[in-house]
Amino acid sequence: MSGFSGEIIWRGEPGYEDARVGRVFNARRPERYPAAVLLAQNEEDVIAGVRLARARGLKVSVRSGGHSWAAWSLRDEALLIDLGRMRDMTFEPASGIATVNPAVQGGTELTPFLSSHGAAFPGGHCPSVGLGGFLLQGGQGWNSRRYGWACERVVAIDVVTADGQLVHADEAQNTDLLWAARGAGPGFMGVITRFYLRTYPLPKAMTHDTWMFELAELEHLLAWIDELLPSLDRVVEPVIAATRVPRPQGPPVLLLHTTAMCESEQEAERVLAPLAACPLADRAIGHERGPTTVEAENDAQGAQNPEGYRYAADCTWTDARGPELAPLLRNLWSQLPTEHSFSIWYGWSPNRELPDMAFSVEGRAYVATYAIWPDAADDEHHQQWVVDHTRRLAELGKGVYLGDTDFIRRSDRFLSDENFARLEQVRARRDPEGRFCSYLIAPGAQLNAGPARRPHTGSAP
Repeated sequence: MSGFSGEIIWRGEPGYEDARVGRVFNARRPERYPAAVLLAQNEEDVIAGVRLARARGLKVSVRSGGHSWAAWSLRDEALLIDLGRMRDMTFEPASGIATVNPAVQGGTELTPFLSSHGAAFPGGHCPSVGLGGFLLQGGQGWNSRRYGWACERVVAIDVVTADGQLVHADEAQNTDLLWAARGAGPGFMGVITRFYLRTYPLPKAMTHDTWMFELAELEHLLAWIDELLPSLDRVVEPVIAATRVPRPQGPPVLLLHTTAMCESEQEAERVLAPLAACPLADRAIGHERGPTTVEAENDAQGAQNPEGYRYAADCTWTDARGPELAPLLRNLWSQLPTEHSFSIWYGWSPNRELPDMAFSVEGRAYVATYAIWPDAADDEHHQQWVVDHTRRLAELGKGVYLGDTDFIRRSDRFLSDENFARLEQVRARRDPEGRFCSYLIAPGAQLNAGPARRPHTGSAP
């Protein structure tokens, strides 16, 4: 079709199936079929695509990196605008502002680009994640305990709105769009074509401290790190992972993997010193501490999230303390179903009020589970396994992080009630006809409503 620098492929035309799912990371690709896929080459294509959708009465969905576990971008009879060909990055040394198109990958592309300029940004832990979905959903990335959610460092955006206009949003103009872009996720009411990011100086030293334990040590390990968490320097990021990757043929092991991005090796030694006093040290089956890099950590994350596999994920934020979580985690972690499946407890311990942005749900710890398998015949079993375990944890939870959810399987709270109501007001004002696809949720389920919670014991200092 004329009028596009890129390509538009309608259902039934050659190349449609590859355009529909070729960039979807999860090999479990839903049977949802857009009316057409626009492989946008530039902003003019995006504008023309939105206007075409209006003229033909089509809804619009958007794909940035294709890494959504639920494949949010695949919607029946919509115009799917795929931004994968738009991969521009810039950096302005005087201001420290970087600009990126949404399909730029945080780990494999933005990190080395910024490193060459002596700058850094809290990109995603999995290197191939596109920045569009990552930032819209909040952005839990490297150094986020210190620098906050990645979306907090979005200072402006360029957006194609529902009427097919390209506008700029920052703290002085179109502020409602900037507010919504920091946390709305797939419910954002426009197509962002460019993010403006506030970077920080590249830390001079990154160190990891990694302990390995048998699963039998779960209760003692979790109780210790949970008690220690609030006193750890904000630069320290502790994660307990239950995984089979180090020992594929045996039972799961526990990795306490902690990183710190510091200005010197001496600072790293100081902030990681509390971990050296591990009371389970004599029971460890492995321990390493030493220099690392974001690139090396990304490689390890990539190995844990292999391409070509089928995925299901779910999560919960919780303020529940370690001893209360331990029985639920033992039940879950002892049953990891496949070689690559894993689950994490991520110590977050927020210590400040969030800025004024849509993103508004977090907790003392983040628990997320990822089933990973090769065979389509196992889809239902593994998806339900993840949901069943997470549902039990969610009774002690506060809500979810959008990046690790699939509302078709289990919906939960992802924004505060106040922010959800405000987001709906912005949507009604900016997209009164509902041109842009919103959250994908099971029929009859209620959006932003969680399960019945049961009070947890103890407090979260």
